[in-house]
Amino acid sequence: MTHQNLQIVILAAGHGTRMKSETPKILHPLGGRPALYHVLDLAHQLTPRTVVLVVSPALKDIQTPFAHKTVVQHPAIGTGDAVKCALPHLNATGYVLILYGDTPLIRQETIDRMIASATHTPEMAVILLGMRPQDPQNYARLLLNEKGGLEEVIEYKDLAPSQKNILLCNSGVMLIRADLLEPLLATLQPNNAAAEYYLTDIVKSARERGYPCGVVEGDAREFLGINTRQDLAQAEGILQDRWRETAMTAGATLVDPKTIYLSYDTRIEADVTLHPCVVLGPGVTLDAGSEILPFCRLSDTHVGRDAIVGPFAHLRGGVHLQEKAEIGNFVEVKKSTFGPHAKAKHLSYIGDAEVGSKANIGAGTITCNYDGFNKFKTKIGDGVFIGSNSALVAPLTIGDHAIVGAGSVITQDIESRALAVTRSTQTTALKGADKFREKRHTAKGKGI
Repeated sequence: MTHQNLQIVILAAGHGTRMKSETPKILHPLGGRPALYHVLDLAHQLTPRTVVLVVSPALKDIQTPFAHKTVVQHPAIGTGDAVKCALPHLNATGYVLILYGDTPLIRQETIDRMIASATHTPEMAVILLGMRPQDPQNYARLLLNEKGGLEEVIEYKDLAPSQKNILLCNSGVMLIRADLLEPLLATLQPNNAAAEYYLTDIVKSARERGYPCGVVEGDAREFLGINTRQDLAQAEGILQDRWRETAMTAGATLVDPKTIYLSYDTRIEADVTLHPCVVLGPGVTLDAGSEILPFCRLSDTHVGRDAIVGPFAHLRGGVHLQEKAEIGNFVEVKKSTFGPHAKAKHLSYIGDAEVGSKANIGAGTITCNYDGFNKFKTKIGDGVFIGSNSALVAPLTIGDHAIVGAGSVITQDIESRALAVTRSTQTTALKGADKFREKRHTAKGKGI
């Protein structure tokens, strides 16, 4: 079966009351984007013919970066009814894959094994993904026949006491022959403890009509459903471990992996070094040889080859560091470009700026890019030296190889190779410090 014969339905109508949030559970962030987006991404990696997202009325106008049809289930009376809502957008050829918007950890290779099983056994009406979780509590069980075929799925609420000893559990993910989907759905009845239309009952219906059903087993960690904040935290941990392992396998050094957090779109080349307590938000690319020192946070940032960031640096909002640029401790950079070998090593804020190659920005420098209404740009040329504790009031252009004296407030453009200093004349009173202290001590003694 080619993936063009695949149609995908994603069930995402549950609000998730156990999250105790006004935000639907599928939209809570996971690895830098909503949990649902991980499922939609998987769906599109499979290159199906159609993707249908089934949502609650609260999400009827949902917008995502992915192409899909959206249908509303109301009222929410079970997974079988949810799939019925998607039928108008499906046809009767190929297979229909059922995924869940709150189950974002499934790997493509796991689905590929299901598809391969369907290809080898086209007579199968339904193939389920099974699992053996450490704690099977609350999971539906899969009843197999003597040949290992799937006979029935029994929801946890409906299990007989002896059936609770079955270890093979239902993940919820299933692959169904498209030509059988509608007639099997028509057989569903809400004859269960929850009075809902269970999609899993189509297995029993298929068997009663003489169609075989099967199971493909997967890693239980992939099928973690997000229903609580604890589930969300556990899912985040699983994702981060996967991404850390991938980065190290590809040649990056993670000094203390458990303290380093990546995002779904992080790109890390070989020979990158990440020190402890580094957080990479969405949109980060680290070129070969770059180094991120401890306690840094980066997002929407491209760090060039052999560049160094940190410690205690914050880069965000569209930053590009070119080869061997250096951003030091307690420096924040926003929407700025640093040329090759450019440096801002200490205690500075650089926003909406272009910093030329080999420019050196001294400690305490601020680009004053916002006047309370609009943002303005600062252009700092090649080889410029900015003295410590300077304020650069944008819009501003500083020409190549110019120098700004320490403690200056620069409000006008500076030509190339010019020296600009703005300071008041220093006044020094001989023994003035002694007189100052004497005056203060006298005043204090009088209780003034």
